[in-house]
Amino acid sequence: MTYREKYEKWLSFADESTKAELESIKDNEKEMEDRFYKDLSFGTGGLRGVMGAGSNRMNKYTVGKATFGLANYLKSKYSGEIKIAVAYDSRNNSAYFARVTAEIFANCGFSVFLYEMLVPVPVLSFTTAYLGCNAGVMITASHNPKEYNGYKVYDSRGCQFCTEDAKNAISYINQITDFEAIPFGNYKESNITMLSEETLSAYLDAVKAQSLYEEKSDLKIVYTPLHGTGNIPVRRMLSGLNVTVVKEQELPDGNFSTVRSPNPEEKDALLIAIEKAKETDADLVLGTDPDCDRVGIAVRDRNGEYILFTGNQTGALLVKFVLEMKKESLNPKSTLVKTIVTSELGANIGRKYGLQVEETLTGFKYIGDKINRYEDSGEREFVIGYEESYGYLVGTHARDKDAVVSSMLICQMAAWYKNRGKTLIDGLNEIYDEYGYYLDSLDSFILKGKDGAEKIQSLMSYFRKNGEILFDGIRDTIDFSEGVRDLPKENVLKYIWEDGSWIAIRPSGTEPKIKVYYSIRDKDKRNAEKRLIKIKEIIGEIIK
Repeated sequence: MTYREKYEKWLSFADESTKAELESIKDNEKEMEDRFYKDLSFGTGGLRGVMGAGSNRMNKYTVGKATFGLANYLKSKYSGEIKIAVAYDSRNNSAYFARVTAEIFANCGFSVFLYEMLVPVPVLSFTTAYLGCNAGVMITASHNPKEYNGYKVYDSRGCQFCTEDAKNAISYINQITDFEAIPFGNYKESNITMLSEETLSAYLDAVKAQSLYEEKSDLKIVYTPLHGTGNIPVRRMLSGLNVTVVKEQELPDGNFSTVRSPNPEEKDALLIAIEKAKETDADLVLGTDPDCDRVGIAVRDRNGEYILFTGNQTGALLVKFVLEMKKESLNPKSTLVKTIVTSELGANIGRKYGLQVEETLTGFKYIGDKINRYEDSGEREFVIGYEESYGYLVGTHARDKDAVVSSMLICQMAAWYKNRGKTLIDGLNEIYDEYGYYLDSLDSFILKGKDGAEKIQSLMSYFRKNGEILFDGIRDTIDFSEGVRDLPKENVLKYIWEDGSWIAIRPSGTEPKIKVYYSIRDKDKRNAEKRLIKIKEIIGEIIK
């Protein structure tokens, strides 16, 4: 169907509030096209989109379609009782979408475990396996702007659906063409069990089991949950430490009213927390995103200024700390897992400690899938996994990135350094002295709508054809769309120089963006910065 035919079809079955919203755009052809030119699809983070009426939006009907299709897939995969866990974050409509999801599963005869309060992503991941569920669903759009929401699906061990499961689920979801056949409402109350403190406490016990350093310290911490789900679980894990919480950002707020974007990757997300840190003379600033799977930090330097760390820098420090604390228990099976767009710095630290290193595609689901595979084969043992986008995991209690365990370990790491008269900045500089200087950066270019999607594909074709001409001295070009090693095919290009520096280019799987990752290696910081500026100028001229 054309986008206008889809629009007319939606008017024929939608409820009154949805119809009213659609009627309001009847004379706005561009808006109508954007809402209906495609259906939301699973990307690196599942189903995710702007909230509103339309097939290319997050709403009751697209959530219902995904849930009914998923239910049909799970029925084809499992016999007997099917159990599923459902949870949600602090975003607008998250609780509503979670209830819609739970009711449809209940009407399909499933035993549903629904959290009665908002919880982080890693709690849902843990709960799915802990309660012996066949699958789990988390309503969240992670760190996206307030207009977004999303729908993540997890397997029986708490790992996001990977290639085969996602492919099969999408096939069943696409078979749902009659929205009036979706079993909304009138659910069987007996099929839904509400979850609360008991299961959350079991998760926190599992996190606590990953603790590595508990010596007393006078470390001062400022923490912000950025209006999200981290407030209660993170503070419980930091109990006993000197923690000041940013009051303005403590409580859930789906409008994220004090920040432009609730993304700890972005500089201004931690500005209020840094101001609070200056007032309290804190050593460390922590900020977790709305679903508490990512954490960003800022560290006070010797001059009293706060330095923001990149995900690669925090990841490298965590690798060093975790392996130092665990060095007596490491063995030939011990493994570090990172993504293809994550710096080699942490991997090189791991190799020096004798770890095996594996790479996955972008998306923590692939790291979770590695944990599942190690569990099945027994050939390797997972120690730590991380990605440059501020997501880390230590332990196998969850199969997704976990800002609760990461926050606990980052604070323990900072205390370990402080008890030795050092800061995390000192620790990072020691790593650079030993392994060389790495300058990592990320550019995201927003290209919205159908025209934007077409431009992104055109740009990827252009870089495939001209990349080696554009960038002097390229040693290797890796096109992951052709299949590399045992990795699934994906639309990612990576150019590597002789000295190990590289750039990678990929469309975002969750937002209308094309992303460019840079990792520059050099003995001299200034040379690295000059080189980065030159490469960014070339990229910027092409994309803009």
